[in-house]
Amino acid sequence: MSTDRDLFAGFDRMRREMDELFGDVFDRALAPRRAGFTPRVDVYYTQSPAAAVIVIDLAGITLEELVVDVQGRVVRIAGRRPPVVAAGRVYQQLEIEHGPFERVIELGADVESEAARANYVDGMLEIELPIARRNLTTRSVPVTRGDEGV
Repeated sequence: MSTDRDLFAGFDRMRREMDELFGDVFDRALAPRRAGFTPRVDVYYTQSPAAAVIVIDLAGITLEELVVDVQGRVVRIAGRRPPVVAAGRVYQQLEIEHGPFERVIELGADVESEAARANYVDGMLEIELPIARRNLTTRSVPVTRGDEGV
């Protein structure tokens, strides 16, 4: 793990804590109301095997409407939580968000997208993306004299 990632992990943690403290107040008071919601995401890295892991809270999501795309270091997770519609209900409180969602996560390492695996259990989607191995083989490069051409 690089020290750059550790430095930015502190900023990311601080941003998440600020979002938890003030996010709802600012989102509701200042932002225009939009359809959909933003599910919570955890991203972490394992060493053995070397992998990036994304865990996203998607309770109530049907797998048929769930899309996971990987392009380079960017993972896009999108779908829709259908509203619960039932005749004869008069709601006192309605807080469970529904509608479309999309999360785009840029990873801090190159991954092997072909080997990615996703598993959905008890409303939690876990995506495991193996870290791409760097080519660390040593290769001899011939050196020529400047007047001999390259």
